[in-house]
Amino acid sequence: MSPQRRTALSTLLPGKHTLPAVTDPAEHAAYVLTRHPGSTLATTAGAVLVHQGRLLRQALADRPEALALDGWASADLHLISHRGHDVVLCSRLGAGAPATALVTEQLTALGVPAVISLGTAAALVPELHAGEAVLCEKALRGEGTSRHYLAPGYFAHPDPHLTAALAAALDACGTRWRRGASWTTDALYRESAAEAQLYARHGILTVEMEAAALFAVGRHRGLPTAAAFAVADSLVNRTPRTDSPDTTAALEQLLTAAFDALTNTSVSPAPPGADTVVSRHNEQREASGG
Repeated sequence: MSPQRRTALSTLLPGKHTLPAVTDPAEHAAYVLTRHPGSTLATTAGAVLVHQGRLLRQALADRPEALALDGWASADLHLISHRGHDVVLCSRLGAGAPATALVTEQLTALGVPAVISLGTAAALVPELHAGEAVLCEKALRGEGTSRHYLAPGYFAHPDPHLTAALAAALDACGTRWRRGASWTTDALYRESAAEAQLYARHGILTVEMEAAALFAVGRHRGLPTAAAFAVADSLVNRTPRTDSPDTTAALEQLLTAAFDALTNTSVSPAPPGADTVVSRHNEQREASGG
């Protein structure tokens, strides 16, 4: 193969992000409908992506009424009720940008109106410690997914209104948090000190694996997205993850704030006793003696 052909095949087509795709996430939604008639997430306040198993277990333990939506997406989905609204809790979607993009596409096709991603991150600056919360204002595109959705550039950006709602909810919860940029990379075990130092000098606070892809899909699909992290470890004078109780506490605060942000930005608050999917399920369970 000639050098010219090798070069051509090693790069994306110019304007790749503008090209129509052969596959369409609407096909996924149509397939789900054949197995689960009436399946839609359009009536929910939004979805929260949860990337840590311990946070999922605690969330479900606190909400025994959660309704599993088996087979709706390439992840586990549960419907919960928060302030009279249905909210989707999305978990076990896999690590990294491609998994987040795939599941977010499926949720969008099913009609979900907004998505907030919560996870852990490593600090790039010495003043960030385990258990501190960071609201992501933009994500450095160090992964390979966002270029399929966005024009070439350094950063992917969340929805400003949803991010502002999440910031307000964090304040209302009494959470100590800071706002900053994050570096998203697919290659967890190829994060170098040189990169960490370079990005820290440019004001980037954390490194994680999903935010840039989430924001890229959101921008491409017109879906409001936001992300926040609990610091779990550090790349500065390498501090490995220790499952700090402070990190767990921060994740729980982030989850509460995410639920509040989604329901506060809904069109209108649901009145007491509103007919939600979860409330209907509970009525059916009680009627059957379950």
